[in-house]
Amino acid sequence: MSSVFPEPGSEQKTLDGRTPDQVAMEHSAQMVSDVLLNLEHSIAAAKKALKVVEKDGVDTNAQHALKELIPQLERCRKRLQQDTYFAGDNLRLI
Repeated sequence: MSSVFPEPGSEQKTLDGRTPDQVAMEHSAQMVSDVLLNLEHSIAAAKKALKVVEKDGVDTNAQHALKELIPQLERCRKRLQQDTYFAGDNLRLI
């Protein structure tokens, strides 16, 4: 007799044997990876821009802004990595 609730272990699977939850987790990981890659590129571009601006020595406002921006981007990158790749099954509430 069939029940309204599925039997344990009888989750719907994709053709390659993954569950919908596994597919969703992989999709989430890919999205996070894309954001981290963009952050890496932004950090590299900001560092390169800072070198050019410092060399030119004309725009001190841009120099100060870039010096402040780089550590902020690095903190964002670190926080995203820690909260996603290294978080395990813990739920972050704050």
